[in-house]
Amino acid sequence: MKKGRVWKYGDDVNTDVIFPGKYTYTPMEPEEMASHALEDLDSDFASQVRENDVIVGGRNFGCGSSREQAASCLKYAGVQAVVAQSFARIFFRNAVNQGLPVIISEEAPDRLEKGEEVSIDFQRNEIITQRARIPFAPLPDSVQKILDAGGLVPYTKKKIGRDKS
Repeated sequence: MKKGRVWKYGDDVNTDVIFPGKYTYTPMEPEEMASHALEDLDSDFASQVRENDVIVGGRNFGCGSSREQAASCLKYAGVQAVVAQSFARIFFRNAVNQGLPVIISEEAPDRLEKGEEVSIDFQRNEIITQRARIPFAPLPDSVQKILDAGGLVPYTKKKIGRDKS
């Protein structure tokens, strides 16, 4: 299990603050995309995020436009997973397609604190802190297979390669 720190935000975190709209049509390498992650919500995030950190939100995380860069920039920034009470449908799908785990948990946002160190056990479906174990519902098997492969493109390539043999 990987340990990371919690970055905590509230309800209705929209795709415009996850990845600013002004960059939507600007071609960028992954590192540059990561440097703009959450810049309109938390100016410290991109410069201070570390590999395996976890974003925690409230309800309707990822609402707004359907830009896939919102999920991509978080993955490129090294975020291990996004935990929220609920997700906007398109963001949820874009995150899965990019290989970024999205965890729905009604209680985790109220029980986790900004800066707290956490681990996520995907086998036992638990978020683990020094003071608690917070269960979450397992992702559907089809979604977990895409995440395990690193996203939809690697999953599809692997599946096609297997189908050819």
